[in-house]
Amino acid sequence: MANRYDLPFTLDLRYRLEYAGLRFLIGIVRAFPLDMAGNISAFFWRVLGKRNRRHKRALVNLERAFPEKTPEERERIAIAAWDNLGRVMVETMNIDRILADPGRLHVTNGHWIGRYKGKMGPALIVTMHMGNWEIGMWPVMLAGVKPAGVYRQVKNPYVDQYLRAQRQALYPGGLFGRGRTAGEDETQKTARLIMDYVRQGGRLGFISDLYDRNGIEVPFFGHLAKSMPIAAMIARRVGARIWIGRCVRVGNRAVFDVNVNELRIPRTSNQAEDIRSITAAIQRYFEVWIRENPEQFMWSNRRWS
Repeated sequence: MANRYDLPFTLDLRYRLEYAGLRFLIGIVRAFPLDMAGNISAFFWRVLGKRNRRHKRALVNLERAFPEKTPEERERIAIAAWDNLGRVMVETMNIDRILADPGRLHVTNGHWIGRYKGKMGPALIVTMHMGNWEIGMWPVMLAGVKPAGVYRQVKNPYVDQYLRAQRQALYPGGLFGRGRTAGEDETQKTARLIMDYVRQGGRLGFISDLYDRNGIEVPFFGHLAKSMPIAAMIARRVGARIWIGRCVRVGNRAVFDVNVNELRIPRTSNQAEDIRSITAAIQRYFEVWIRENPEQFMWSNRRWS
């Protein structure tokens, strides 16, 4: 059995067993009709989510975001968010089926697709963990371009390669890895690569709603939150557009509305202030949209320090 990644034998064996377990689970999930599998997964995530150590974080985040709501209301939102996450897990294993069914995907406020089709130029597509965020890139495909994406690498290389292959239909331009497995030099190299990619006319997708310890503090639900400035930095420095989008689940099925807006990019003599202004504008959009559908946002992620 060839060791594709030059790993120690025991570590390679462990990773292979983990990968085999994942593929077995995916096989079971795909044996069910998509919406039935989503309902089953959502049920277990609702039950187990309350016992997850991140449930407390979700409630703390909700109290900070919605101090006017009662504890019971915030608990219901947190449970609904676990429900949505359970559905996302199943849908991630069925991305190909969702993309192949036009009845499951709709675009609202997407008139820009026709306007920029064939002449989009360099662009950043910024989304958040709402609805099924993997689908957020889909409208860009309708514009006739081949977007790339930035994603968090998985430590297990066999699982990581599989997940990259599953996302190929949404990110035909490729995926740039960042996160847990990247050292400082590799992170800087990735930053340079994505900057060059966009500068040369590429279109790149980001999820930008997470806490960034090296980020810029901007308001989010009335509290300063360190937020990812990379999309703002790239757009400001290379003259790229920013489209900001969300994916909203319709009912309890794998049916989605994707909403996209173009964000105005200021270009004053103060580049640092422009980057802060853009980053703040992105988070304002996120906040407005989250308030409309709080049960579809992933509250269990870290957002404030």
